[in-house]
Amino acid sequence: MKNSPTKNQISSYIIQSQEEEIKRIALELHEGVGQTLYSLYSGLQFIEQTINSSNMKSYVNEMSQLLEKTIQEIRLLSVELHPPTLTTLGLVPAMKSYLRMFTSTYGILVDLDIEGQEPNLTETQKITLFRVCQEALGNVAKYADTHFIQLDFLFVDNNLTMTINDNGKGFTVENEMQRSSGLAAMKERMNLIGGQCLITSEIGKGTTIDVLLPL
Repeated sequence: MKNSPTKNQISSYIIQSQEEEIKRIALELHEGVGQTLYSLYSGLQFIEQTINSSNMKSYVNEMSQLLEKTIQEIRLLSVELHPPTLTTLGLVPAMKSYLRMFTSTYGILVDLDIEGQEPNLTETQKITLFRVCQEALGNVAKYADTHFIQLDFLFVDNNLTMTINDNGKGFTVENEMQRSSGLAAMKERMNLIGGQCLITSEIGKGTTIDVLLPL
């Protein structure tokens, strides 16, 4: 009789399946929908050049601008779902790309400090760390009411440490853990790859999230 899968194995399988589907959707948005819209955008620009009527030219120009904005939004959504640089270049380059988009979207400055050299991480480790950071930054944007975040990566002594600190509103950790699936998911994700996620916060003084992953 085969042993039944453990809770961790089931959780890991569910997360992996979700990530594979997210990656597929991101690729389709970027290479499918995005490319189709870009073709339409190029066609509108060509049509605009051949129109003599100023009113019609103005109308087509407005449509072109709207389409261009939509293309940019789809590209940003694709990166947010699954940044292509995460697989090709690594965690730090992917985070740098994401932070530029994050600041542009929310107006929150993120000071990124890196000490040491990023090691060879597995695909699972990279996507887990990226998702945890993404969730933490998203929570700051939604609830912290601050315009600055400090994000530190430390690669030393076969350990990866990631710290996310803000000086926002803060919260009571015990109360928030009971109602926030996002915070619980961060801890669960790190646990599944043998890491830890510690959340500390104080009302009026901000929040710190410490992530540790032995390598």
